[in-house]
Amino acid sequence: MGKCTNKELAIEATKARKLAVQMVYEASSGHPGGSLSCLDILTTLYFDTMNVDPENPKDPDRDRFVMSKGHCAPAMYPVLALRGFFPVEELHMFRRIDGHMSGHVEMNYVKGVDMSTGSLGQGVSTAVGMALAGKINKKDYRVYTILGDGEIAEGQVWEAMMAAAKYKLDNFCAIVDVNGLQIDGRTADVMPTEPKDKKFESFGCHVITIDGHDFDCIKAAFAEAATIKGKPTVILAKTVKGKGVSFMEDKASWHGTAPNQEQYMTAEAELDAYLKELEAE
Repeated sequence: MGKCTNKELAIEATKARKLAVQMVYEASSGHPGGSLSCLDILTTLYFDTMNVDPENPKDPDRDRFVMSKGHCAPAMYPVLALRGFFPVEELHMFRRIDGHMSGHVEMNYVKGVDMSTGSLGQGVSTAVGMALAGKINKKDYRVYTILGDGEIAEGQVWEAMMAAAKYKLDNFCAIVDVNGLQIDGRTADVMPTEPKDKKFESFGCHVITIDGHDFDCIKAAFAEAATIKGKPTVILAKTVKGKGVSFMEDKASWHGTAPNQEQYMTAEAELDAYLKELEAE
């Protein structure tokens, strides 16, 4: 995939946000808040940074991605669909009993998903395993994973980072979606994890702190990560939970709540207006 302009990335991310809200609305179930917050990062990965081929999703030389905060399937599935892994129409099967798209990302039935996740802390651990396998097999692929900032309260995350540092996995890049909220409220109140940068550095990681909604910053961080030798990279991306939908932004209550019809229509109208604005530029 060639490099995309920031406008192209913003358009794809906005389309993905529309689809994410629609999926959760139609299913009357799902996790919109943290899905919307990580979509600029995820869009940049799949449309600009990663070496992937929708026509050959199991290419052994491809880059890998693991959605460690597995409940953010409403972010993962639309990006894969827009990137061409499967038709957008399949997204209507999200969380349906007769469908194949479960509420947490699933690799056996959804084309393009590299790892099934859901139990927090386990996704980043499998991503470290993939990166270690790449080193052992002398492959050039890179492995990326997105974690929630609530997720890093899980001890397993830190065990994974110790292993990534021990094995000098410079082909591994973890992005923490720092939106400051989790299901029970502010992460600072539920389980404080600051200073995140110093903690990851003390575990042997190269740390980059960025605005997770600024495409220039996101691109630059991934480019920097690719130059780091002998240690894993952690990108701390400051984001807004519910990004793009005014009434969802920075509200913990939208972690795992589906919008009603009126709320859905408001969200769709806002995202449509922003999309038209982008396309008119």
